[in-house]
Amino acid sequence: MNNFQAAPGLKNRHLQTLYATFFRKLTQPAFEIQRFELTDGDFVDCHWHCKPSRKSTTPIAVLFHGLTGSYRSSYIQGIMLSLKKAGIASVLMHFRGCSGELNRTARAYHSGDTCDAKAWIASLQQQFPNSKLFAIGYSLGGNMLLKLLAEYRDASPLSAAVAVSAPLQLEVSAATMQLGFARVYQQHLLKLLKQTLLVKYQYHDYQTLIGLSVKQAKSISSIEQFDDLYTAKIHGFANAKDYYKRSSARQYLNQIETDTLIIQALDDPFMTSAVLPVAERLPDSVILEVQQHGGHLGFISGKLWRPEYWLEQRINHYFSTRL
Repeated sequence: MNNFQAAPGLKNRHLQTLYATFFRKLTQPAFEIQRFELTDGDFVDCHWHCKPSRKSTTPIAVLFHGLTGSYRSSYIQGIMLSLKKAGIASVLMHFRGCSGELNRTARAYHSGDTCDAKAWIASLQQQFPNSKLFAIGYSLGGNMLLKLLAEYRDASPLSAAVAVSAPLQLEVSAATMQLGFARVYQQHLLKLLKQTLLVKYQYHDYQTLIGLSVKQAKSISSIEQFDDLYTAKIHGFANAKDYYKRSSARQYLNQIETDTLIIQALDDPFMTSAVLPVAERLPDSVILEVQQHGGHLGFISGKLWRPEYWLEQRINHYFSTRL
């Protein structure tokens, strides 16, 4: 179960990364949407699948998506349907502005921002006092989740957690995205980020707030530049380097006391092996599984004409041992 074997014909890192997005056919989970109001006047939209009753003992998995991800992402829909079969309810907490509706404040979200997730998980404890809570973080959401677990230390409300394809060293990931074919991914993500930011100029004066004009925003050409001019400044960091240094999860892993599984692929086109921690230095609570193949959030096994989504099987198996 722990060893991933890529489907024949799908060993290429980019095929692993892109296959599900273009070819996976899923019946969209039935969602129940809960808007969670935040203390600063903003909100996050949380999409439930199989929401339990308050008195239920059904375990709940809290999901955190990647950069520009949402309930539409195939990896989110896939894990929700898979968790249902395992008897686990699931809820996706969208990061601010990612559910399809602009958030209210000038700020957005970032890789190390744990405040909203903490507030949401605390509310789940109150709403469902008899349910075990699990968490799964993908990519940016995985980095955020690991940092959150370190902040909880021995007071975690989560019974177990899984982080997948997390950019554990953000500076390495930002640099990797500017090389080779990874630039295609970067331009796609950057287009979505800039579109959202430019719409928000109608409601917020970023020129006054952080010295970023519309013209400058339109000319941003890399994720690192976007983080330097917008993400870092609007969230109180000096620059992208400061943001990456303080938000990268790798430095916090030895503080995690929650049972945690980290799944990474050596051929992930969003990062290099330089992001990986030394497994022997991790605490007993943290398991690091590094696969030769899998791409970014891929991990597709089986056969080309009958693919299997190993990641979902692995996560369910891991949680089943903690129930």
